[in-house]
Amino acid sequence: MDLTIRRFETLSDADSAEAEYYASLTPEERLNILFELIKMYRSSQGEDSERFERIYRVDELSRS
Repeated sequence: MDLTIRRFETLSDADSAEAEYYASLTPEERLNILFELIKMYRSSQGEDSERFERIYRVDELSRS
């Protein structure tokens, strides 16, 4: 991971730069960031498993 520090005059400038950065990433790079964040969260919770639990719910559709 390449770390860069930037300084901005306003919060809106920082928000714009952040949006541009994430827009410039490929979908694969975005997913890698997501998986890394999930991994960091799970390890902070003491969950060493690399697998994701499959959770689903079946809802009855209402007939209108």
